[in-house]
Amino acid sequence: MARKALVTGGSGGIGGAVAERLAADGMQVWIQYRSNSDGARRVSDRIAEVGGTGTTICFDVTDMLQSRQMLETVLDGEGTIDVIVHCAGITADAPFPGMDADQWRRVIDTSLHGFFNVTRPLIMPMIRQRWGRIVSMSSIAALHGNRGQANYAAAKAGLIGATRSLAREVASRGICVNAVAPGFVDTGMTKDLPDSLIKDVVPMKRAGSPAEIASIVAFLCSDEASYMTGEVLNVSGGIV
Repeated sequence: MARKALVTGGSGGIGGAVAERLAADGMQVWIQYRSNSDGARRVSDRIAEVGGTGTTICFDVTDMLQSRQMLETVLDGEGTIDVIVHCAGITADAPFPGMDADQWRRVIDTSLHGFFNVTRPLIMPMIRQRWGRIVSMSSIAALHGNRGQANYAAAKAGLIGATRSLAREVASRGICVNAVAPGFVDTGMTKDLPDSLIKDVVPMKRAGSPAEIASIVAFLCSDEASYMTGEVLNVSGGIV
């Protein structure tokens, strides 16, 4: 029986690539989105074109009640979600002295509270079946900080702490919990950055592709990663 995966932020650049890769690896994938229904549908269509199964699901990861209700509906039909990949995230950049409370809250809510709101309803079925994979999309900003991104770096660093703590709690149940920390990736979030900046900062002199990030996620979601948990993989073209 095919394993079942939920990818939050599945309508985005990295999330969409992750959903497509997991489907290509034979998983039945749920593509979560909040407002970008067209993007989620395009991902689902691309999966279907190559014979995979990708189902869109709409809910707001920052809303605990809505997340639980939607995920319990999925569990009622499927029993267990085997793989969770947390790709939902937003930016609201500003120098810290000029950052308002809403900019801080929205970024934290999406990345960090979203981790709890989505993982909490799905963790006990994973524990009962004694197998699972949870991967969170952190960021190089969590490891090094970044000017104008105190909110984003805090949210992504919080994911690392949650990842390492949860990994310890569920390791004996065959559940591996890891994080990926991408650097500059060719998505909508980086489209306005000049090539000269990327070449100056990245030793490989280029941005990564969503597919390159997805390949790392696919490994972490596989049986081959069965002895790796609590790790944060820096995928940044050499930024160390």
